[in-house]
Amino acid sequence: MYKKKEKKVDIVSVAKAAGVSASTVSRYFNHPDLLKPATRKRIDSAVRRTGYIRNRAAQTIHGIRSGTIGVLIPTLDHAIFAEVVQAFSDTVAERGFTILLASHGYDLQREYAILRKFLEHRVDGVVLTGLEHDDAVFRLLRQQGIPAVMMWNYAADSPFPSIGSDNELAGQMIAEHVLALGHRKIGCIFPPTEGNDRALARREIVLSTLANAGVVVPEAWSLTTVYSISASKKDTQVLLSAEDRPTAIICGNDILATGALYGAKAMGLSVPENISIAGIGDFKGSAEIEPALTTVRLPAKRIGCEAANALTRAIIARGDGFHQSLHCEPVFVDRSSTIAIHQTRSSP
Repeated sequence: MYKKKEKKVDIVSVAKAAGVSASTVSRYFNHPDLLKPATRKRIDSAVRRTGYIRNRAAQTIHGIRSGTIGVLIPTLDHAIFAEVVQAFSDTVAERGFTILLASHGYDLQREYAILRKFLEHRVDGVVLTGLEHDDAVFRLLRQQGIPAVMMWNYAADSPFPSIGSDNELAGQMIAEHVLALGHRKIGCIFPPTEGNDRALARREIVLSTLANAGVVVPEAWSLTTVYSISASKKDTQVLLSAEDRPTAIICGNDILATGALYGAKAMGLSVPENISIAGIGDFKGSAEIEPALTTVRLPAKRIGCEAANALTRAIIARGDGFHQSLHCEPVFVDRSSTIAIHQTRSSP
């Protein structure tokens, strides 16, 4: 939850916490090569504990704002993040704000370093993607008393207002759909989960939902594939080349599902007649590919707009009343890439 700044932290506070002089802390920022590694490590630890940011005191004087908002996303490669960021940027622009955009590559330590740069550039607010972040990130935001939103994921008990979709619910929806079609030989393709709470939540709920229905996914059918159509296509070809293969594949997102569609076709299989394939996200183009992809829509545009509205209100009102998370519910979309098991036919 957003809180106003607790107390002022200056360079003297950092020096005291690190057990060094203020001039040594100054060298740490300006000429770190002049310090011993052990000294740099002590100061770095003190900076993290205290939440010190250089020049932060100049951010707001008598209510003057910089007019910028820092937006941190995992990657610039994925279309779904482009959609949510565009909606966010368009909405804040209507209120006179500009975004500073950066990606951290699913590296939580890099995210912390970028956040510090944002604060040194005196942004008025910060947007983080997802719910999983280093403790130092949360400490820094609280210490600086800056409005922040966690966008894309939703959790009622999130430490800062979260505006997004429940990824567990999305994963449960797609798993229950495939089960309802009668499939019991089910494969799964998910992206790496390290630093990605969205992928982890979807993967765990899909597997647990299947297990509760008595379906155990064999290890050879449970794939971890990088976020790439070509990689997913190749992995799907390997999966479907075995004599014993699944009748349905659940993918952690629509990019992987699109690759799976191509992989099945490359193996001479027809989707969904020979194998059903489902994704999560409803990315742009998911309805246009052949066959159109069965998926769960995560309302990216709405999430971006709602997050922008909440954060700009908090900046203008200085955080007053800025405590509520918002669930932008996922929606199941039944298209033509999945059919009931009794409708399937043997592969050619």
